Amino acid sequence: MTVQTLPLRRTPLQTFWYWLYRLLGWDGEYRHPNTDKFIIIVAPHTSNLDFFIGFIYSRAFAMPFPNFLAKDSLFRGFFGPVWRWLGGIPVNRSERTNFVDQVAAEFQKRKRMILAITPEGTRSRSEYWKTGFYHMAQKANVPVIMASIDYARKFISCGDVAEITGDMETDLAKIRAHFTGIIPRHPDRYGDIRFRPNPDEKQERS
Repeated sequence: MTVQTLPLRRTPLQTFWYWLYRLLGWDGEYRHPNTDKFIIIVAPHTSNLDFFIGFIYSRAFAMPFPNFLAKDSLFRGFFGPVWRWLGGIPVNRSERTNFVDQVAAEFQKRKRMILAITPEGTRSRSEYWKTGFYHMAQKANVPVIMASIDYARKFISCGDVAEITGDMETDLAKIRAHFTGIIPRHPDRYGDIRFRPNPDEKQERS
């Protein structure tokens, strides 16, 4: 998987977002993968401000609007078309259908899908990352792109590819190395980058 640096030319609206982003004291870089289907993992995620800064960054650097997952009940009634227009994808967590399978099916039927996920799953401290993004990428056969928000440097970087080989421990070690040194807004809320141990694997090792 290769990535390409987008041209520096911006539309007037993108220029407005870029200067707002710079006025806030932030800088960044974005490299787009050579595919219209991929998953972005965003970390660290310890504050609501992450979304605010991340949104301005995405407009300033001409990044395609990412999709997001939400309960299917939100898409019923008047606001359904609005959520879809914003990039929302309805999922039914009550169905027996595996959640990962639902997302993989969405990737298969769409020509373009960019799914942004915060693997920590919460703004509070989490001892483990959720494995959903990993299994979704495997099932849908799409790359995982890493996005880091560094408050110490006020710098957002998005574009490096996380290799998903099926060897979770090795792959996660490389992801961990990528995010090493990135400072979140609230360091005390940022836990270690690791997956919850699989009980079956622990039993086999003992």
